[in-house]
Amino acid sequence: MDRKRKWVLSSGALLVIFLGRMTTGLEVPLDPKVLEGLPQPPTITHQSSKDFIIDPRENILIYCEAKGKPHPSFSWTRNGTHFDVEKDSKVLMKPSSGTLVIDISGEKAEAYEGIYQCTARNEHGTAVSNNIVIRQSRSPLWSKERKEAIMVQVGVSLVLQCGPPAGLPPPIIFWMDNNFQRLPQNTRVSQALNGDLYFSNVLLDDTRNDYICYARFPHTQTIQQKQPITVKVLDMDAINETVADLYNYTNNLFLDSPSGERRPSFMAPPGRSSTQMALRGGVLELECIAEGLPTPEVSWYKESGELPSSRMSFHNFQKTLKIADVMEADAGDYRCTAKNSLGSAHHIIKVNVKAAPFWISAPRNLILAPKETGILTCRVSGDPKPQIAWSVNGVPIEDSPKDMSRKVEEDTVILSDVQTGSSAVYQCNASNEFGYLLANAFVNVLAEAPRVLTPPNNVYQVITNNPAFLDCASFGSPIPTITWFKDSQTSILNRDPYVIHNNGTLEINVAQSLNSGKYTCIASNNLGTRENHVYLEVKEPTRILAQPEYMVVQRNRKAVFECKVKHDPTLIPTMNWLKDNGELPDDERFLVDTDSLTINDVTEEDEGTYTCVMNTTLDQDSASAMLTVVEEPDPPTDLELTDQRERSVQLTWIPGDEHNSPTQKFLVQYEDLLHQAGVWHNLTEEEGTKTTAHLDLSPYAYYSFRVLAVNHVGYSRPSQPSRQYRTNPAAPDVNPTDVHGVGTEHNNLVISWKELTGLQSNGPGLQYQVNWRQKDVEEDWSSETVANASKYVVSGTPTFVAYEVKVQAVNDYGNGPAPEAVEGYSGEDVPMSAPESVQVLVQNGTLAEVHWEPVLTSVVRGRLQGYKVSYWRERSLHQAEAQQEEQQVLAFSGNRTDGRLPGLKPYSLYTLNIRVVNGKGEGPPSPNHNFETPEGVPGPPSFLHIKNTNMDSLTLEWGPPQDNNGRLTGYTLKYQPVNSSNELGPVEEMMFPANETTVILSDLKYSTRYKFYFNAKTIKGSGPTITEEAVTIMDEAFIQQPIVDVVKVHSIGPAFTNVNSSVVGEEGAVISWEYFGPDKNVYVEYIVENSKEDWTKEFVNGSSGSQTYLIKGLKPGTSYRVRVVVKDHSEATIHSTEELVITLPAMKSNQVDLATQGWFIGLMCAIALLILVLLIICFIKRNKGGKYPVKEKEDAHHDPEVQPMKDDDGTFGEYSDTEDHKPLKGSRTPSNGTVKRDDSDDSLVDYGEGGDGQFNEDGSFIGQYSGKKEKDTHEGNESSEAPSPVNAMNSFV
Repeated sequence: MDRKRKWVLSSGALLVIFLGRMTTGLEVPLDPKVLEGLPQPPTITHQSSKDFIIDPRENILIYCEAKGKPHPSFSWTRNGTHFDVEKDSKVLMKPSSGTLVIDISGEKAEAYEGIYQCTARNEHGTAVSNNIVIRQSRSPLWSKERKEAIMVQVGVSLVLQCGPPAGLPPPIIFWMDNNFQRLPQNTRVSQALNGDLYFSNVLLDDTRNDYICYARFPHTQTIQQKQPITVKVLDMDAINETVADLYNYTNNLFLDSPSGERRPSFMAPPGRSSTQMALRGGVLELECIAEGLPTPEVSWYKESGELPSSRMSFHNFQKTLKIADVMEADAGDYRCTAKNSLGSAHHIIKVNVKAAPFWISAPRNLILAPKETGILTCRVSGDPKPQIAWSVNGVPIEDSPKDMSRKVEEDTVILSDVQTGSSAVYQCNASNEFGYLLANAFVNVLAEAPRVLTPPNNVYQVITNNPAFLDCASFGSPIPTITWFKDSQTSILNRDPYVIHNNGTLEINVAQSLNSGKYTCIASNNLGTRENHVYLEVKEPTRILAQPEYMVVQRNRKAVFECKVKHDPTLIPTMNWLKDNGELPDDERFLVDTDSLTINDVTEEDEGTYTCVMNTTLDQDSASAMLTVVEEPDPPTDLELTDQRERSVQLTWIPGDEHNSPTQKFLVQYEDLLHQAGVWHNLTEEEGTKTTAHLDLSPYAYYSFRVLAVNHVGYSRPSQPSRQYRTNPAAPDVNPTDVHGVGTEHNNLVISWKELTGLQSNGPGLQYQVNWRQKDVEEDWSSETVANASKYVVSGTPTFVAYEVKVQAVNDYGNGPAPEAVEGYSGEDVPMSAPESVQVLVQNGTLAEVHWEPVLTSVVRGRLQGYKVSYWRERSLHQAEAQQEEQQVLAFSGNRTDGRLPGLKPYSLYTLNIRVVNGKGEGPPSPNHNFETPEGVPGPPSFLHIKNTNMDSLTLEWGPPQDNNGRLTGYTLKYQPVNSSNELGPVEEMMFPANETTVILSDLKYSTRYKFYFNAKTIKGSGPTITEEAVTIMDEAFIQQPIVDVVKVHSIGPAFTNVNSSVVGEEGAVISWEYFGPDKNVYVEYIVENSKEDWTKEFVNGSSGSQTYLIKGLKPGTSYRVRVVVKDHSEATIHSTEELVITLPAMKSNQVDLATQGWFIGLMCAIALLILVLLIICFIKRNKGGKYPVKEKEDAHHDPEVQPMKDDDGTFGEYSDTEDHKPLKGSRTPSNGTVKRDDSDDSLVDYGEGGDGQFNEDGSFIGQYSGKKEKDTHEGNESSEAPSPVNAMNSFV
């Protein structure tokens, strides 16, 4: 539903409406549960029609049903007086009903005719029925009468009267003959509305003796017939005067009607005008029957307006105008016109429209609360104006007890301040001369608390953008006020998109998904309150997204119609396919899928319109498409040969079925049974709209023709061949084609031609007459005749001489046309000599021009094709020895005397020679001719390598060019920095001599990309430039060598090259790459190795060229996977490098590597010296017999710091007990018990100052904390852990 305004209402919005008191009262609900305890005056629910015609053979059944609370009692009146049902044993009243059943078996039905009226009453009032007129149906017989024959003259008009007996209801009239066959009717003979049979003019064929009028009485289902009428039509020109006098003497002969041709005049209705009355709502039938000769035609016209086309119809051959459902506007003058060739006649029918009473507003039942006011209205109309009479409980209101609360004003009764117990039934009777209307309306005074009649918890489902109606039917007295709530919050306002109707229904104009939810309606009056909950679900509409499309399919192929649908997921869809709005054929070729229809092996019967219909419980959508089946056309038929001539014939045919694809053309083929039986050739084509072709024929052939039709699908099958058509022989029309004279040897001439076909021979005995002679020589033609050949060889000819040749076709019927001469040449021989005066002009290092004198034509000995120059490079002028390269050949066509030799190498020695070329081959070469090329610019250096990249310097190495092209004079190097946005810095330039191959560039900026340009030079200039790029490393203070050195990967896409990575500090890494793609959304992505988290993404300026990016904030000691990607605007990856794995170093210790500090070494030497002194003292005491406790302490604690230091090499010595030869902790003792000085475990080499020291990536000593040494496999005892000097120092501190 379209709305000009749409209001969006939030879930918190609400709507309140107070239904005002309706003075017309409250509608009585039909809910039986409500009616059970509700007092109610009687209401007539069913009654017989006002005019009741009964069949005397059946019982009389007069209906009168009513409802009320309590249930009403019934009584009847007949002809205005009380009808005592109980006193008549033939009359029965149905239980709990007022319906009468009258048994008239054995009784006359006339006894029960009359006017009946039913009364239904209970304690709250009385209701009455209409006056029911009971009449018996009647079908009286025709009165006996003797009919004499009617004699009429040809051409006069005639009326056969029926005059049926008056029946009840009136009978249906029709005319038949003795054989019970209806008499034919037409514009000349027709039946009028009153049943009479009218003849506009009579014919001799109208003579018969069985014109019978029948009357059928519908109620009794009886048919009665009138006595047959005899009509004799006489032709007065065919009888004599005596017979005429005899007939004139009779009474029934020759009416006053004229018999000759005449203008029309009206038989019914008579005169020039008439009047007719019609009742509103009824049927108006206007009739005009005219006589005349020729038979007139009748037409109708309304003078005061147009005929009501939607309600009118013509009957009885335009003689009757019928207008249904008559309206006041149908009144006026209707003109009927009868017209024939001699003139016309007119009749005016004045139509007056009257009206029986009809309702404008019938009184309605009222339920009023005490003290309320109500109005009963009885508004009717009619013509003449109806009289209105009010009754209360069946008694005229003027005869009923006075009631001060009641006031009658014509068609209105006003009830004010009603009281309990004042319930009653009021009757309104409106009547005029054409009928009456009677209506009962009760006034029920009630005091009832509200009741909600709508079932609770109803769920309403509606499609989005459609109106939703939520019911809240209620009942109460006074009328309840309806209030609606949404989601149990606040009330809903009575405005868009909400509308609350008078019956309590809540309408949502255009339902949206936000309108879904729980709704509560509350009905309240002064006696109480009731509420009810309903639910609204707004669903998405069903829509066909991909509709089936019109298809043209070849027969026996497959047709597929798609029908993709979107629907609300909570609704269950049902897909149904229709063909021509009917069900699909029950055929396994039709396959229905969820979103398609497939028709396999399509046939012509499958053509039609296919519709996919998607249904849900709430809505549907459909789409249709047509299927057209096409195939090759059927072959043409009925081939005929006409207009047969010596050299032509005309072929006609009938096209076959096109099968929905128009014929584009017809192909006519022929078969020559004489020369090529069984082989069909294309002869001509005609447009698809033609069915004839003019065919040009050849002599001496036996033709058969056939035709193929072609449409868009393809060719039809060939038609059946036509009959054979033979042509007579004749002399050839054409000579052989493609005549040539070419020698294959130096002393012959081969004359060749294309033979004629059998159809071209035009007759038997085909031969070829070959003629030749030398050109420009006075001699006769030589001639030879051959058969079944396509060439002839003339021998003994001079070398390469011009000849004239011609070939003529000959058969038994004569010679072909005179042939034209063709020039040819005898055979060639190889040239006899080479070009002379060869000269070479060198243009530059890569181009030279060669010139020569042309050879004489006489020594060419054939057709000159050109000259061939062969040349080759002997050696470079740098080299003393020849290194001949592959020979190159250039051909110069025609009689040239010069040519250019491109692609030479500078600074080289070349050799060339020249040969003459003709059709036979090459002549001898000219003497070899040498020439030198000057110097040129060198080629590019063979390589440029960048090595030893440091913070501010790097090394360049290069190789000389592969082709010097002269004497090298040096090299040129240019370089410039490139920033992160690919902007180039200032250019530095350096020159190097020719013998240099390396250079070290210093004073460069750290962590900067440089681009290098390098080329070589000769005296002719600089050669091509090669380029390279390199990046200097960062400052040592921020860079430490990574565990992963430079890692290079290949990009997945072609956009990335030279991808590198390096670690910076403990929390950073540098990624570098070269990118040449068009997209600018470049990102560096990284993730902890073996992590399932998402990639961290950082945006980089995506300009082309070399770039670097520093990743910060990484975790020390962690491995990362890193890649560079390019994304489009939808964040989809379009280019990516392979992943790099970067491992960051662990957190650096804040301690200084003491082992490398001078003060530390001096302190350790002093401590070692002190310990040595103590050991000496202990040794002296032990030798004196005393036992110093140092040894026990050493054995108990294994203190490595108490080991002595040796002066000569700075290593820690080993203390040993000479008495028991037990080594100290940390020493190694050979198997012979001696201590080897060179194998001390405490050498400083093991701590990082020797050649085998291991360092971390940050330069720290790996063994700083481990203190472990490898075992010496040559020693007999295992060594213990070597103590760390750093730990020793820490123990003192």
